[in-house]
Amino acid sequence: MRTIALRALFFDFDGVLVESTAIKNRAFRELYAPYGADVLDQVLAHHAAHEGISRVDKIRHCHREYLGQTLGDAELAELSGCYSTLVEAAVVECPPVAGSLEFLEAVNGRLPVFVVSGTPEDELRRIVEARRIGHLLTEVYGSPTKKDVIVRAVLAAQGLVAAEAVFIGDAMTDYRAAEATGTPFIGRLIDGARDPFPEGTQTLPDLCGLAALLGIR
Repeated sequence: MRTIALRALFFDFDGVLVESTAIKNRAFRELYAPYGADVLDQVLAHHAAHEGISRVDKIRHCHREYLGQTLGDAELAELSGCYSTLVEAAVVECPPVAGSLEFLEAVNGRLPVFVVSGTPEDELRRIVEARRIGHLLTEVYGSPTKKDVIVRAVLAAQGLVAAEAVFIGDAMTDYRAAEATGTPFIGRLIDGARDPFPEGTQTLPDLCGLAALLGIR
């Protein structure tokens, strides 16, 4: 039971508002499959362990650590562009996480809702516009700005303390951003999936029960 009034919500996007996690996994598989099974396994393991981190950072890391290649800016931009081509249209069309639209509609006009994602911000804004959910979101933020930096900036701009907000995410990147800023955290964890969060972390299989958990009527 919350003892401090809830005044803002932070959501990750992929895997929290939309069921796009598998799309991102396939994109990394397609990018790195030509380099062989050993490299691909390492890339996919790194991607899974660092969900929510910018694709640019992941691609740079994977090429350096698993291929021994230091990418220049132009090469990195080209690979990141290939990744965007693989994912953007698919994310526009993928289903929402169960309960997400209903929750956003229920709090629309009552609580500010901020998306904080590792997706490049311009791409994320295009996706939000194409999915026609922008009217349900107060603001949309993406990479290259880090998530904890975004949360701190939003809290300051809104005149809020961290305890007056909640961060809902599906990855340790989200958990760490919440922890770094002192913001309460709720994890989205699909039934049967490995739980990446520390013991005692509150989780939900989807967003159908989020309003009740937060005491929103």
